[in-house]
Amino acid sequence: FGKGNFAAVDALIADSFVDHSPPPNISGDKAGMKQIVKLFRSAFPDLRVTVEDMIAEGDKVAVRIVTRGTHKGELMGIAPTGRSVTFNEQHIVRFANGKMTEHWGVEDNLGMMQQLGVVQAP
Repeated sequence: FGKGNFAAVDALIADSFVDHSPPPNISGDKAGMKQIVKLFRSAFPDLRVTVEDMIAEGDKVAVRIVTRGTHKGELMGIAPTGRSVTFNEQHIVRFANGKMTEHWGVEDNLGMMQQLGVVQAP
């Protein structure tokens, strides 16, 4: 994500990959993951992802990350605002044979939308 390296998707994600929590209107497969990377790199060209915590056990890895960027491109129909955002994410990824095979994720999309000015804080 941080570098927008689409080739890494092919190298790191299994063909049978399943994303159990894809964004709306994006498939939960390997092609969908490429679409997600492209979507966020286009919307936030300066996207930065910082891993705050990483825990591995068995075939799963859990991470807590902070994502930062400046909204300079369209994001799911939202015109660029020029605003900077910082939001938290938590992800669990299952691996087999050195490749990602499953993903479950929770992102603070409400906080991101509030920072973009699309949703008003209560």
